[in-house]
Amino acid sequence: METQERILIKAHELFMRYGLLSVSMDEIANHLGMSKKTIYQYYADKDALVEGTIDIEIERSKNDCTGHRNQSENAIHEIFMAVDMVQEMLKHMNPSLMFDLEKYHPKAYKKFLDHKNKFFHEVIKSNLEWGITEGLYREDINVELLTRFRLVTMFFMFDKENFPAPKFTPGQVIAEITDNFLFGMATAKGQKLILKYKQQRQKK
Repeated sequence: METQERILIKAHELFMRYGLLSVSMDEIANHLGMSKKTIYQYYADKDALVEGTIDIEIERSKNDCTGHRNQSENAIHEIFMAVDMVQEMLKHMNPSLMFDLEKYHPKAYKKFLDHKNKFFHEVIKSNLEWGITEGLYREDINVELLTRFRLVTMFFMFDKENFPAPKFTPGQVIAEITDNFLFGMATAKGQKLILKYKQQRQKK
């Protein structure tokens, strides 16, 4: 493995586990068994490593979302697959990461926002249009409005002010919000599928 790649993979692992603020360049160097000087030959500063970490997550989300669309049985199944992916990601992600990103690394945060507002927007909008075509979502829903609503609410799981731990976990927040989002726009046919997928997950 190239040195540059090794550095980024280790930084990504530490940032995801402990949060961005908690991990220093010294700690990254120690975990790698190399000097900070070596790291700085490849990455100008911590911001550059954080940006690289966001690039990894953006690429991963693109691959996952494309995979969900190709593997899903229908639009509702695609959303359940996405929530499963988020739940798995949360097991390995420090909940402070998004807060740290917004507050201390504005350039990387803007990169994440661009991804959210373009790629995720298109994924959600496409899902809503697919669900209407299948007769799983009501034909009278405002697709653009609900796309934006979903974009905003799916990140409530990181809102510690309104959903403080330990009263609420990020996983609980995303699951509850998704259930209400789906039931709110589903047809009778769609609601049967929602219940089917919920029951399948309860048995696991």
